[in-house]
Amino acid sequence: MKKMRLEAGLTQSQLARMVGVSQAHIAKIENEKVDPRLSTVNKILEILMNKKRRKCSEIMTKDVIVTSPKEKIKNVARIMVEHAISQLPVLDGEKIVGMITEEGIVRHLSPDLSEEPVEKIMEPPLPSVSDDTDLVTVRSILESHPGVLVMRKGRLVGIITRSDLLKVL
Repeated sequence: MKKMRLEAGLTQSQLARMVGVSQAHIAKIENEKVDPRLSTVNKILEILMNKKRRKCSEIMTKDVIVTSPKEKIKNVARIMVEHAISQLPVLDGEKIVGMITEEGIVRHLSPDLSEEPVEKIMEPPLPSVSDDTDLVTVRSILESHPGVLVMRKGRLVGIITRSDLLKVL
């Protein structure tokens, strides 16, 4: 438990206040001088696990590059190449209405595609989470989606892709 407390960046006193016990009690638990009640152990573990978990806001890509439904596909493709990104959220005003992806562009390739608007081939939006969602939750979403949109008060504030998770390692 001491190792977890230190990894969470907490002193014995801080942890004791959060749990509702004395610092001396935390010291005794860490030194295995006392067998705490199950409810105390559960409180300690919950606090330590929540402190240890990283949040979306810590790893998300901010300043998300977006496009509109009316933008020409050739312009979006140029932006994707310039910024080495594979997908862009499509916003109509501040409302997320879809996604445009490299894969989608390739799937719809035709001689006149470059002049078509994004709305013609856009896909449904990626799943979204709030910026205080933990990375364990995001990881499970990324198992079945290429990215996750990060929201704060209904506004897009970031995006997390599988490669962002790899950077955490």
